[in-house]
Amino acid sequence: MKLAREVKVGPFILGGKNPVRVQSMCNTDTRDAEATVKQIKILENAGCEINRVAVPDMDAAKTLGKIKQAIETPLVADIHFDYKLALEAIKQGVDKVRINPGNIGDKAKVKEVVLACKDKGVAIRIGVNAGSIKELRKFPGQPNWTDEKWAEVMVGEALEQADLLEQLNFKDYLVSLKSDNLFRTVAACELLASKTDIPQHIGLTEAGSFLAGTVKSAIAMSRLLSQGIGATIRISLTEDPKMQVRAAYEILKALGLRQYGPNIISCPTCGRTQVDISGTVKALEEQIYSDKELIRLSTGKKIAVMGCAVNGPGEARDADFGIAGGRGEGLWFKKGEIIEKIPQQIWIKRILEEIKK
Repeated sequence: MKLAREVKVGPFILGGKNPVRVQSMCNTDTRDAEATVKQIKILENAGCEINRVAVPDMDAAKTLGKIKQAIETPLVADIHFDYKLALEAIKQGVDKVRINPGNIGDKAKVKEVVLACKDKGVAIRIGVNAGSIKELRKFPGQPNWTDEKWAEVMVGEALEQADLLEQLNFKDYLVSLKSDNLFRTVAACELLASKTDIPQHIGLTEAGSFLAGTVKSAIAMSRLLSQGIGATIRISLTEDPKMQVRAAYEILKALGLRQYGPNIISCPTCGRTQVDISGTVKALEEQIYSDKELIRLSTGKKIAVMGCAVNGPGEARDADFGIAGGRGEGLWFKKGEIIEKIPQQIWIKRILEEIKK
């Protein structure tokens, strides 16, 4: 695989040997600037580094400048069908536009968008989704292609678009090749990486619910990331966008590519458990991963939340600190050494205090 070249988006240099950046997409009505800014700030606190918004019409496009001024992270405009929306988004000061070669229009329209981006220093993402490639128009239904054939067609369409950008001496672009099928997605991304040094935005599209989508995405993304493929990542889940950010980081963290918050270990519970371990872990994660300062302070820490003394200080002795549950109380321990008993009501408070120390 070729090392991807570098592309600048806002303050970030993407590609090359730079960190894989985490992206999400708002599910608010972009025309509602207040609601969109509110959600982006929530995503920023969760660690999202690049935020994308849908631009369905000109009213939405004209709102982008107001949104951009109120946020800290780079803003990406998602454009379909009408190239004039892309031109307005660029005028409004976005950092990147995402266009789909399957529906944006003829080459003359794409050229106009590219020249505007070149003039304003705006990056482009060429987004190729398996369900909207132009080749499908030749078939009344779904063609009976192998995953390799899907990959060949998707990459061919992306490179056709990329060639137009290259002819205009424009290199500040990424490509995404997505399907809801993980094998097609992986095959397409690997094929593109074997042919070019274009940086890729990776992810499955329409991955599904939180559990199913995260599992599928983790399998596909780990295959790509372990080969050095991926400059940015989005986990597309039918879920709160904040959880998309969390899922992306957990994949990167598990592969040793990014640090993000603590490593919280917790037992699955059993008949010995007499305290609410599940509720404690969920509440603890919600507080930590909603606050970028807590995320920063807890990064690299191993925190244990265990249901009993059997899997508490003994099995979790390498944790920095944690709890081993009892009946309405628990043993507070550090590095396997029991310090004291504390009531369940203050477990989360004690852990957060320890993080802040």
